[in-house]
Parts: sequence; C-alpha cells; structure tokens
Amino acid sequence: MLHELRGDLLLSRADVLAHGVAPGDHFDSGLAKALRERFPALYKDFRHYCRQRSPRPGELWLWRGVDGDGRAVRVASLFTQPPAEQPGGHPGRAETSHVNRALHALKKLVVDDGFGSVALPRLATGVGGLAWEHVEPLIRAQLGELDAHVAVYADYAPGVAADEPFARPAP
Repeated sequence: MLHELRGDLLLSRADVLAHGVAPGDHFDSGLAKALRERFPALYKDFRHYCRQRSPRPGELWLWRGVDGDGRAVRVASLFTQPPAEQPGGHPGRAETSHVNRALHALKKLVVDDGFGSVALPRLATGVGGLAWEHVEPLIRAQLGELDAHVAVYADYAPGVAADEPFARPAP
C-alpha cells in the first residue's frame, strides 16, 4: 500500500528507512547528510562495507542500529547512482535502471524479512538528478503491490512528523 506523505522522513516510525546513494558516497548532502549526522555509526559502517564489498549500482545495503532512545533503526541504502570516477570526485547521476533494480532489491528485503512498513523520499530526484515522473512509476511497479505499507515522503517538512497510517506507538 502506497501512501504519499508530507513530513520529515527522519521522524518516521517505519520498520525501514530507505534512501538513494552511490557506492562510496560521502553522505555530504541531502537526506544522506541528515542520516550521517543522526547516525554516525551508519556512515562509518557504510564506508567499511563499500571498501570490503565494492557494491554496484542497483544493489542495496541494510544497516541495523539504534537511535538515541534505544529504538531499533534500519536504513536501506539503495545504490541508485554510479560511484565517483576518481577518489574524492562526485558520483554520477542516478539512472532509472539502477533505481529499478535497487527498488526490486528493497521489495525482496521487505518480503523476505517480513517488514510491515518502509519509508523513502522522492528517490533519486535530488542529488541523483532524475525527474519524479520517471521515478514514481518505478516505485509503484516495484513496491505498490506489497502487503507492507510504503510511505513516500513526497513533500519534505523539516521537524514535522507525518501522519503515518501504520505508525507504531512510541515506546
């Protein structure tokens, strides 16, 4: 079930938060930067994973950690962009083929692990450079038929908790 929401994805109560990145990304802008600031261990573990595994566009990496309140946090980094061509360079633009494969990997993760909800932004439309009208149909095709709730944070509102129809009560 797809839900388009207005709010701050970082305040989501979804089982999994997803965002788009490039292999070896520096997490220095957009949602990735906010995730790096909120969960420093995420970025450290991401860098280690990228050095050890050399992920490719279209793949996914799942990080499991805890937030400041001790609540379990899962962040799926979807490799929607190609890596920088040289160390210290900027990643390439996202490609719909990479986005589609990464969304397929996310769908498999949600089904295989039995997650009831996932939250993601307008994937690959910021730093990734794709137009929403090219990405939205991919999200609908890959995630629209899931038995899980899929919250697409279509309208970013900093510090505003969205009215998520699936939200678990705070502990």
